[in-house]
Amino acid sequence: MRCVIARFPFDLTKSGVLESMKGVKPEPVTGESVIIGRRHFPLKQVGQVITRQDRRDFSAGEVLRAMARLGFTCRTVPAATPTRVESPLQRASAMLGTPLPA
Repeated sequence: MRCVIARFPFDLTKSGVLESMKGVKPEPVTGESVIIGRRHFPLKQVGQVITRQDRRDFSAGEVLRAMARLGFTCRTVPAATPTRVESPLQRASAMLGTPLPA
């Protein structure tokens, strides 16, 4: 499959990516990742290995699209859930509980 990463065209195949990543130790995943074989790799690490380019030259989105089109399972960073900020009054009310019926 032909894809463009960092303005350079690459002919990638699933078997070629598997072969390139064979023997590569996965770095800790802190963001978006791809599952290759049974291991989770950061997208930037995979992009660096398969393109032989510096990680600053391409985005994780470019590699994500290429890996998804090749049939690999990609995982994105889950959206952060907003934390509920309570005022001191709400916190005190919660600690006191609800009044008992008379």
